[in-house]
Amino acid sequence: DATYIPLRRDTYQREAVYVAVGIKPNGHKEIIDYRIAPVENIGIWGEMISNFKERGLEQVELFLSDGFVGIKDMLKQYYPKSKFQRCLVMRNIKWKVRVSDRKEALDDFKQVHKSSLKEAETVLHAFYDKYDSKYSSMIKNLQKIEEDLLVFYQYPKQIWPSIYSTNMIE
Repeated sequence: DATYIPLRRDTYQREAVYVAVGIKPNGHKEIIDYRIAPVENIGIWGEMISNFKERGLEQVELFLSDGFVGIKDMLKQYYPKSKFQRCLVMRNIKWKVRVSDRKEALDDFKQVHKSSLKEAETVLHAFYDKYDSKYSSMIKNLQKIEEDLLVFYQYPKQIWPSIYSTNMIE
């Protein structure tokens, strides 16, 4: 993920800090690479992923990323056997619903990552049904990426909090 932080150079402005964190099978996390650039773009991500290959990273089990356009396809070019998990960040829901609906919608959506895969699918579809009449655009967007929302269930439960969201970077 990339996060924007204030940097002082010739002027004071916010720039994108790209961070790639690896999680080993034992749960140990380490920063694999980072870059600083004025804005987030696919070219910088391409450079980083290419650099992983050059440095000898042969296989990646899972990539976790936000919805940056083109990133999933770019990742597959370098690591075709890898899986892709779309970040389940509550603020993606938070800013798309009215303030009056926010707490309930967030509480409902949180249940997606607190159960089994079968239950999560049921909860997610109930979420669609409940909010489609008010927030059809948000629901359509979630449905488009659904195949990438629940991939984390294929991994041990103890690492779910590390692989369903990029929050640790932000």
